[in-house]
Amino acid sequence: MRDLPGRAMMRIIVFLDERESMPDTSMSPSAFKHWRKHLGLSQKEAAEALGLKRRVVQYYEKGERDGDPVAIPRTVRLACWALLNGINDYAGALDGATPRAKKADKADKVRKEAKPAKGGKADKPACAPAVVVLPALAVDPQPLPPSPGV
Repeated sequence: MRDLPGRAMMRIIVFLDERESMPDTSMSPSAFKHWRKHLGLSQKEAAEALGLKRRVVQYYEKGERDGDPVAIPRTVRLACWALLNGINDYAGALDGATPRAKKADKADKVRKEAKPAKGGKADKPACAPAVVVLPALAVDPQPLPPSPGV
């Protein structure tokens, strides 16, 4: 890292400082167990709902496997949040078409409507920025009540 120009080194230092101030979004073993019990699920039912083996659920609740710490992956944390909010599976876009498909249809329509230039070829439409805005879910996320002893 010493060979980097001064500004690049400053950016790295600022990034590392900001990263240290980011909130800890990990899920503790007790929070995972509290989530499962709050939903009234057995370890087997929680494993089936998350697409995991029952033994993995046990590792997450214990926080370790064979003496080594086990972190709960982000995908599992997101799945826990979804199940807590009544989302059991991905059902696609809310209106049946994805934003990307709508954008492609619109670009095709613009291309067809473009008037031919003097050379007989249609002008190419300007490229739209590659930004996809997903519709908000109609779910009111409710935080878990505090776990006893946490």
